[in-house]
Amino acid sequence: MNYFSSDFKLGILGGGQLGKMLLFDTRKFDIQTYVLDPSDEAPCKIACNHFFQGDLMDFDTVYNFGKKVDVLTFEIELVNLEALEKLESEGLKVYPSPKTLRSIQNKGRQKDFYTQHAIPTAPYHRFNDLKSLVVAFLDSKLKLPFVWKCTEFGYDGNGVKIIRQASDLESLPNVECIAEEMIPFKNELAVIVCRNPSGEIKTYPVVEMEFHPEANQVEYVICPARINDAVAEKARAIALKVSQNFNHVGLLAVEMFQTQDDEVIVNEVAPRPHNSGHYSIEASYTSQFENHLRAILDLPLGDTDSKVAGIMVNLVGAEGHSGNVVYQNIEKILGWNGVTPHIYGKKQTRPFRKMGHVTIANENMAEARKIAEDVKNTIRVISE
Repeated sequence: MNYFSSDFKLGILGGGQLGKMLLFDTRKFDIQTYVLDPSDEAPCKIACNHFFQGDLMDFDTVYNFGKKVDVLTFEIELVNLEALEKLESEGLKVYPSPKTLRSIQNKGRQKDFYTQHAIPTAPYHRFNDLKSLVVAFLDSKLKLPFVWKCTEFGYDGNGVKIIRQASDLESLPNVECIAEEMIPFKNELAVIVCRNPSGEIKTYPVVEMEFHPEANQVEYVICPARINDAVAEKARAIALKVSQNFNHVGLLAVEMFQTQDDEVIVNEVAPRPHNSGHYSIEASYTSQFENHLRAILDLPLGDTDSKVAGIMVNLVGAEGHSGNVVYQNIEKILGWNGVTPHIYGKKQTRPFRKMGHVTIANENMAEARKIAEDVKNTIRVISE
């Protein structure tokens, strides 16, 4: 199949920032793109060949969109699985496959998958609703503190809450959920694995994530992670095991905890380009987005090594600001060496909404981390 400067059509479900960054590489290769997103102001709209507005959870919308393209991928997991399964049964290449997505889309099923495949993960209980969780708690089957997660529709720290006292249960929604033992960990790590249908597989270096204490969102992604080689090897080996068991095609971001005694356990996965890989646009030989594209088109995978140390700073909406977005002091950071901002194109900001990121590429990790802090303290995402 000739993908380049040809009639080939790639479909992307979801038109957010991940799709927008993926489209940078489709344009580089001159690949025709079709994007479906519920919002008429989706970041992808300016960068694709054909944009369609529609509900990603609606069977007919997703099915009819899929009929227009030759290969279908997604940049968000919340899509209609039945439509993807029907398209695949009719011969459309859907990557990652609906089977992979079905195991991942629901966090309860995802946790069960790890247990079934002897992949280390935090002990947990599944509940059909909040009421059942409360009954288990009153029967002393759950020890405080624990981590509550809704099984579906959670993202970016939404749908996750640390339960430290009984009263914390009162504010939770009555949905299917899991209660997970709280693991005291040293580090949150992630490894991105890319795999093509021919079975070629590569991992990116282990990255370390520094979180915002209140928003439960990543503030910095640091590559390479500041951990010893034995822990890094263990993390990469576990990520490969997870990837092989899911049998995915495309990218799989495996988020992990490094425990106090240097064990590595899996927290959760995402079958798509991921926040923990954004640094790769500037710091790696092949970005995660280009490798996602290579993987789903069954092309040889690119080199995943880093050229320099890379740190990514998330730009999120400032507290107390909602409305038309303004990026304050962006021109100041543009004068700094090795600093590259990425603005996602969302017109409206609100507190903690992901609005962009900045990458710092530097041969010296300590210097990169210092500049990252300066970026964080300089640029502000506010409203008009």
